[in-house]
Amino acid sequence: MSLEKEIMVKLKEAMKSKDAASLRTLRAIKAELLKEKTSEGFSGELTEEMELKILTKMAKQRKDSADTYKEQNREDLAATEEEELTVIKQFLPEQLSEEAVKDTVASIIEKVGASGPADLGKVMGMAMKELQGKADGKLISSLARQLLS
Repeated sequence: MSLEKEIMVKLKEAMKSKDAASLRTLRAIKAELLKEKTSEGFSGELTEEMELKILTKMAKQRKDSADTYKEQNREDLAATEEEELTVIKQFLPEQLSEEAVKDTVASIIEKVGASGPADLGKVMGMAMKELQGKADGKLISSLARQLLS
């Protein structure tokens, strides 16, 4: 089932159960997907990669907002962001452990033939494609820097 159809099914369930957090988040996801589909220069269907990119971006926004609210002692707003993040994570692939990400980055360094920090760009490009949605970009970057130094 495509993400769009899955969102619609979950949206109906959230309406029936009167789950405000899920309803709010699912509507936001639906809006982002629709915005992408109607953007200039787009034709056809959203690919799974595009959907994953949208969801990852939304999850990162919610996480960053929650962190900011916690720093400002606004637990009420942080809780709202965390509720939405939980709903978004249902549609994202399971996150890899740090060890698994490290192994993947190490194999990419081998494939590319990277030898030092100057080759970080090559490694990161390939790593972000391979690990998109499965690991946080900051983690990938820090591991790549660590392995290349």
